[in-house]
Amino acid sequence: MEHSQLLSIENLTVQYGKETALKVETPILIEEGDRVGIIGSNGAGKTTLIKSILGLVNCQGSIRTKLTTDQIATHMQFNEYTDAMAVKYIMEAILQTKISENPRLRELIRYFEFEDCMRKKYSRLSGGQKQRFTIIMVMMQDAPMTFYDEVTSGLDFETRQKLVEKMVSWYQDKDSSLCIVSHYYEELEQLANKLLILDKGHVVDYGKKEELFQKYCGRAVIVLNYSKEKEMLFKDYKKLASPVHLIALSCETEEKERELTGILLKHNMDYKRSSADIEIMYTNAKERYNSAG
Repeated sequence: MEHSQLLSIENLTVQYGKETALKVETPILIEEGDRVGIIGSNGAGKTTLIKSILGLVNCQGSIRTKLTTDQIATHMQFNEYTDAMAVKYIMEAILQTKISENPRLRELIRYFEFEDCMRKKYSRLSGGQKQRFTIIMVMMQDAPMTFYDEVTSGLDFETRQKLVEKMVSWYQDKDSSLCIVSHYYEELEQLANKLLILDKGHVVDYGKKEELFQKYCGRAVIVLNYSKEKEMLFKDYKKLASPVHLIALSCETEEKERELTGILLKHNMDYKRSSADIEIMYTNAKERYNSAG
């Protein structure tokens, strides 16, 4: 099915004084229904990119969109609300609607299990409750394009997992486009269908998640915890770049994968097999980009 283009970014440069914070040379096109995961280490330019699209920083270049500002919803990393009233009244004041008269808002409050928080002051909410509150506010806009900047930052694993599961389920059958900044790779594995990889303000690569994985990792990857014994055992096999505590073995063919798993089973070793490991893919994309200069 053909999807219409919502946003295009070309030849974009953002300067902070003499420092180039972001430089986009190859065009980035975002279409209706795209779920773009934006990844990169601190200072890579992730939030700068979002702020450029939203017109919050000065930039040179071309950002074209057919969307109006009220068709773009944004969840930024830091949100503060007044503490003078209960969140129920903050919600109604900002959204300019009565909860009792708005079935969609009641559905979101139920969906995020937020009913018990409605009479609390904002400062009395836990980190997870604050995030749920902000997500409800963002989702209520039902925008064609939504930006989420570190939506689960600072939450414990279980709270993060529940929140992401709810987001996946909520957007499952919708045409909304999402741009999600996150340093949690497992979240992007669930939420994103495309990835934009940034490093030191430059675009390393952009494309469909599966295609990028195949480009940088091969057909599949086997990941195991590092030990000298394992390093010696697999010294003649193709290793991918990986965090120091891991060994990542590329399975370029089905035959190679059978061979590797045979060795692992023979030595009774635990391993993880993946054809979508974003962390390993990101590590190899960045290494290849930097070694190409």
